[in-house]
Amino acid sequence: MKTRVILCWLLMALFCLPMFAQMQDPVQFKAEWKEISATEAEIVFTGTIDAGWHVYSTELGDGGPTSATFNIDEIKGAELVGKLTPGAGEIDKMDPIFGMQVRYFEKSAKFTQKVKLTGGDYVIKGYLEYGACNDENCLPPTAVDFSYNGKAQAAAQAPSAQPSDQPKTPAPVSEVKEDTATMAVDSTASAPVQLKGTNDYWKPVIKELSEFGETQQQDTHSWVYIFFAGVVGGLLALFTPCVWPIIPMTVSFFLKRTKDKKKGIRDAWTYGASIVVIYVALGLAITLIFGASALNALSTNAIFNIFFFLMLVVFAASFFGAFEITLPSKWSNAVDSKAEATTGLLSIFLMAFTLSLVSFSCTGPIIGFLLVEVSTTGSIIAPALGMLGFAIALALPFTLFAMFPSWLKSMPKSGGWMNVIKVVLGFLELAFALKFLSVADLAYGWRLLDRETFLALWIVIFGLLGFYLLGKIKFPHDDDSTKVGVGRFFLALISLAFAVYMVPGLWGAPLKAVSAFAPPMQTQDFNLYDDEVHAKFQDFDAGMEYARQQGKPVMIDFTGYGCVNCRKMELAVWTDPQVSKMLKDDYVLITLYVDEKAKLPEPIKIMENGKERTLRTVGDKWSYLQRSKFGANAQPFYVLIDNEGNPLNKSYSYDEDVAKYIDFLQTGLKNYKK
Repeated sequence: MKTRVILCWLLMALFCLPMFAQMQDPVQFKAEWKEISATEAEIVFTGTIDAGWHVYSTELGDGGPTSATFNIDEIKGAELVGKLTPGAGEIDKMDPIFGMQVRYFEKSAKFTQKVKLTGGDYVIKGYLEYGACNDENCLPPTAVDFSYNGKAQAAAQAPSAQPSDQPKTPAPVSEVKEDTATMAVDSTASAPVQLKGTNDYWKPVIKELSEFGETQQQDTHSWVYIFFAGVVGGLLALFTPCVWPIIPMTVSFFLKRTKDKKKGIRDAWTYGASIVVIYVALGLAITLIFGASALNALSTNAIFNIFFFLMLVVFAASFFGAFEITLPSKWSNAVDSKAEATTGLLSIFLMAFTLSLVSFSCTGPIIGFLLVEVSTTGSIIAPALGMLGFAIALALPFTLFAMFPSWLKSMPKSGGWMNVIKVVLGFLELAFALKFLSVADLAYGWRLLDRETFLALWIVIFGLLGFYLLGKIKFPHDDDSTKVGVGRFFLALISLAFAVYMVPGLWGAPLKAVSAFAPPMQTQDFNLYDDEVHAKFQDFDAGMEYARQQGKPVMIDFTGYGCVNCRKMELAVWTDPQVSKMLKDDYVLITLYVDEKAKLPEPIKIMENGKERTLRTVGDKWSYLQRSKFGANAQPFYVLIDNEGNPLNKSYSYDEDVAKYIDFLQTGLKNYKK
């Protein structure tokens, strides 16, 4: 984690661009009136969705994300026929956080509502409401307003009775062609409702937030993480028996093929660059074949996860010594012979390709796991970036040893220690295989791998790994040496300590270190843990009045019932004792649900970005507060303010780094005391 933070700071000047508002506009919808006949029509909503985002479909049920719904404010001279119908292209999958099947659209979405015209003048006013999320944020429920009027002939009326100048299609009173809830807030927007006799708590503070260095760094942070994960994977592959012994042989080959030392070093650099090109090309090819969003969908597909689970188990058994997995020898022999028969850059490239084939049995599972993990970002460049880090780590030793051949003498000889690394990787693959089985188990509802079962298996796996490192367990290809080096001892200590750390999770402890891998807490049958943080208020104005009376600062938690990452933050961060204590004792916590469906006493008209909008629900009101006051519209969104409504620190979004969150809260307290 420290390395990721350091890398992020080093690349800040190149990638992190300041922003004065955090408004996101990933979805654009338009509404159209389509007349089918004299008595029938359709209201069709079509939307385009940015990569990495998805819009949820209709009727998902209670306890899940925001479903798409068709809502009527006024209807005369017409009747609705059936329900809102989603178009083609739905993706149906199990969401492990909600613990239920969800349906959603990517790239584009379409919803249709049929209408029957009963004759004469008609007026239809209302809105489509939908929810949109990506892997890190969710937008509040968003309304696409529509209003149509016209005149239709009665169903039983003869065609001759229809006036010749009667329009065949209605004139739209207002047709929303954009996702109005994600537009930038107009500076002249009026605040909705405010308690009498209080300060102007709704006053915009977007400029004040910018003075704290409000920035958007999530994408850059993700890229650094992906590259770093690739480097780690490359280093692991480097120390396997398939790759490590090849280093001295390959370097010696390049140095002996020419009497010119400089040319030999140049050829070695070319060899390393060829390795990078091969693996980056693999990442790009996977993206081009599947597409970023399709790869993301594939990574969460139940059948694919079962396949990957079985593949990792097979590779783990191979690493334990049950059998050897190798590609057909004629493949590598054919490439090797081509390399010897050619000269120049082509021969060097073919040598690099030979290395890729020969080392497949060790690098294959590492590459596969890396690609599956980065594919969930939905980014087009993520697989290529991950493979770039992997290839650089793999190719760098070949180049360095070619430049400094004397280092080869001090290079450790391959032997029993490499077999230990191979077995350790086998244990790790077995542990990660359970993660993929868990996704399939949730999708099919087998309930074979609930949280406590998953944790029990991990406790056993890491416990056995610790005993293996201490020499208490032997595999067929292990040597008979009973000595345990200092390095192995400390690795065993870490593995056994990790196994003991997970034991309280069998009784419901949150276990933040494994929350990203284990099944959701709701699958736990036996849970003794009950120390959750709850907000003092779910009303902004009432909470601000209380904070002013108590002389305390405020943390506003903009969240949603359908916000997956909000629940992750509450489980992984808010349960930390120091965070929990500050939220309970030092702040007045106000939680505002932007998807709250409770109706306001009466609709509120506001002007936003030069257009009039209607706030109909409590969630609409809090969503408008977030946009107008803080210039943001995604959840989770945490902001610290004093009891006059002024910001105390820059805002905080989805990041499960507890240390960062503590610093966020402590900085707010320090600024409040000033």
